[in-house]
Amino acid sequence: MATTELELPKAYGVSPLSAELRRTPEDFRVDEILGYDADGEGEHALLWVEKRGANTDWVARELARFAGVSPLNVGYAGLKDRHAVTRQAFTVQLAGKPDPDWSAFPHDDVKVLASTRHKRKLKRGALRGNRFVLVLRSVQGDHAHAEQVLLAIASRGVPNYFGEQRFGREGGNLAQARAMFAGRRVDREKRSILLSAARSHIFNSVLAERVERDVWDKPLDGEIWSLAGSRSWFGPEPFDDTLATRLAQGDIHPSGPLWGQGEPPTTAVAGTLERQVAATFADLAEGVAAARMEQERRPLRLLPKELHWRWLDNETLELSFELPAGAYATVVARELIA
Repeated sequence: MATTELELPKAYGVSPLSAELRRTPEDFRVDEILGYDADGEGEHALLWVEKRGANTDWVARELARFAGVSPLNVGYAGLKDRHAVTRQAFTVQLAGKPDPDWSAFPHDDVKVLASTRHKRKLKRGALRGNRFVLVLRSVQGDHAHAEQVLLAIASRGVPNYFGEQRFGREGGNLAQARAMFAGRRVDREKRSILLSAARSHIFNSVLAERVERDVWDKPLDGEIWSLAGSRSWFGPEPFDDTLATRLAQGDIHPSGPLWGQGEPPTTAVAGTLERQVAATFADLAEGVAAARMEQERRPLRLLPKELHWRWLDNETLELSFELPAGAYATVVARELIA
């Protein structure tokens, strides 16, 4: 069983290419997809912001400072990679105040591209997904094999691992989570991060076991199904032609546990696998249960939408695709490049 995120097994075997990712921030571009339009009125300024090499939390604090409001008045839907060029939405609650001159925002690597009014503060997770454009440089390897892997990803998807970002520098969040479960006090925000890392590690380990068995996108007896584009799930129930059709169409996915108190809803083969993996990380499983986290589910399969690729030259490959909220572009790239 994989013990670190770097050791997680890949769905398509040894990656056909080696390459350099993120030579510059422009090689990793992210555009947020909210999935809804601004209200056009209200006390919140809804901003479309482009940032380069900047942390989302830092940008939020600087927007608050510029507008003369508390950082609590600034909302955003998702954290975006620092080492990238990203476009994402922020809201700034102005409460009767006029909009400042956003074009005068005093940071060269952050630009307010557009502003309108909105009735509500943006909440974390309130987005449909993200569009990515990745440029891989200094590419070496078998181009024909890479083409086969890309076609497989387009049709079958990839294992929906949590990316390394979830676990902190050199995976340090797991060690800190164990220390917290052993009694070390941490502040509320850090506690949330460490609980997420612990749950994510158990999920990744369950998914790794299913990748090893080549059943990460296939049903097991006792399966719980995740509905695509939703946090809803159902089951277990006998696998029939209707479920097979929905699975083939990408409407449902096999799911894995986001561990919490009580027993996971899976039964039979799927349930036994999850309980065995969780027992291997009993300190983490018991810690999140003691924190009264609820049992939740996450899809095991990730299907990139509109996956396209083109060779800019013999050593430069550009990938573009859309992912749902909470999914990681790096887990798509890792199937292709070492």
